[in-house]
Amino acid sequence: MCGIAGELRFDSATPSIEAVAAMTACMAPRGPDASGVWSQGSVAFGHRRLSIIDLSVQGQQPMIDAALGIAIVFNGCIYNYKELRAELEGKGYAFFSTSDTEVIIKAWHAWGEAALDRFYGMFAFALAERDTGDVVLARDRLGIKPIYVSRSGSRLRFASSLPAILAAGDVDTDIDPVALHHYMTFHAVVPAPRTMLKGIEKLPPATLARFKADGTRTDKVYWRVRYAPETGLSAGEHEERVLASLRRAVDRRLVADVPVGVLLSGGLDSSLIVGLLAEAGQAGLKTFSVGFEAAGGESGDEFRYSDLIAKHYGTDHNKIFVPSAMLLENLPRTIHAMNEPMVSYDNIGFYLLSQEVAKHVKVVQSGQGADEVFGGYHWYPPLLDTPAPNAVGAYAGVFFDRGHDEYLEAVDPRFHGIDHSTAFVEAHFGLPGADRAVDKALRLDTTVMLVDDPVKRVDSMTMAFGLEARVPFLDHELVELAATVPAELKLSDGGKGVLKTIGRKIIPSEVIDRPKGYFPVPALKYIEGPYLEYVQDALGSRAAKDRQLFSPDYVQRLLNDPKGHITPLRGSKLWQVALLELWLQSHGV
Repeated sequence: MCGIAGELRFDSATPSIEAVAAMTACMAPRGPDASGVWSQGSVAFGHRRLSIIDLSVQGQQPMIDAALGIAIVFNGCIYNYKELRAELEGKGYAFFSTSDTEVIIKAWHAWGEAALDRFYGMFAFALAERDTGDVVLARDRLGIKPIYVSRSGSRLRFASSLPAILAAGDVDTDIDPVALHHYMTFHAVVPAPRTMLKGIEKLPPATLARFKADGTRTDKVYWRVRYAPETGLSAGEHEERVLASLRRAVDRRLVADVPVGVLLSGGLDSSLIVGLLAEAGQAGLKTFSVGFEAAGGESGDEFRYSDLIAKHYGTDHNKIFVPSAMLLENLPRTIHAMNEPMVSYDNIGFYLLSQEVAKHVKVVQSGQGADEVFGGYHWYPPLLDTPAPNAVGAYAGVFFDRGHDEYLEAVDPRFHGIDHSTAFVEAHFGLPGADRAVDKALRLDTTVMLVDDPVKRVDSMTMAFGLEARVPFLDHELVELAATVPAELKLSDGGKGVLKTIGRKIIPSEVIDRPKGYFPVPALKYIEGPYLEYVQDALGSRAAKDRQLFSPDYVQRLLNDPKGHITPLRGSKLWQVALLELWLQSHGV
């Protein structure tokens, strides 16, 4: 919905308005409709606005409530803001806008940190309390909206994007060795709070960070999902509960003062969203799909499925076909739009689709999260019968891009060390709240992998064009409910069995009984021709040689046979290495 930024000082110095303005300007694509900067005492906030709720000037930010002594910058949407507003008005609060931003202010004043439990939605906000002198940063339960933070001595800066922090300057841009290990091993997932750069971290999901005037920081995790399957219900009862919850999740995400469309891949998840909207009486729904040229014998589009759904429901369907020349031309722009280096081929698909969609609507619903929440990936079934003590090795065997020995071959010796990624998974699997191996994996993927791969990808690519993406499968109540569904039901029928059974009641079976799909971009898996030249130029550049991230022998091995070095999840190891270097160069690191 927007871009937020700010600087806090924990000494007698004044926050740099210039730095906040630079961060805010860097995020202009996230909020093309308005901007603002506010400063008082040791705090300065900046905001870029994408007008979705309360399109008037009263909804602009930074928003200050002088009577309550609260200032805020907010990115996201509180879907139940009207209900909360009515409750707060019953308590005597008067409102000067019709925005959800003001509801956060009043809710915070009324309930304090407990207000977070009442918010249904996606959010990242910074809030300054006049009476305590404290500043709080808060992020939604599933990390749909980001907050990046950089602290140097008595100064702290934050922003909705990592490049915005870089734009303010004075940041330690050395490579974080633990983050590099995660990127190269954990399928390019770098879990919070780390980023690839030592001087920038990100606030973890479901976390509130409170900063006192002297710089003391206290973090509070305000939400956790517990995997405790309810075995007393029948399969039909589980399905009925999931369908009711999904209906609510989709309906909640229609809250807007502008039209809401759907990103329609033609798969089960996005098709279900369209079907439920049609069932609820939505007419004239705009839907959007993207496709690419075939390569390596692999199809590059799934239009036959998205066309089927669009025709079945009579949507106003728009599809964009991307020829290879357009793909290559837009790769540098796509990489520059990334908050962090993201290796998935889907990035270019979401980037070009968002560019087109933003010409028609400001808000879309998208199917991200269904695979993690409802068990759609191929690595879950083998974990059903895996003893819990063997869970880490079983998960790493199917999800990790390379073993630790190969990692040591790949990177410069200064990055050698322990197997950080296996240690991370082991620690996460050891947390209470998930007993079975498969539930440990589902929890990790939903609360960590999903946040720092698919969700981050969608936020970066859609917000590059001022497009807000809403993800009903990450409604926190739906996620909590899914965690009570036995894994056997979720993994039945080849994965996402519960959703498939629901889908058969709502959408055409052709999109259910089909091979699993995604935004296929074959040219980035089977790297050859101009794509190989693009990669060679980046890895052979003076910047790459001076940086010395990777072993020259390892890079040459990949360049000699790009198609021969594919990860267990069918990704290109060469593209992974090149993408990191391309991202660093794009942002002048």
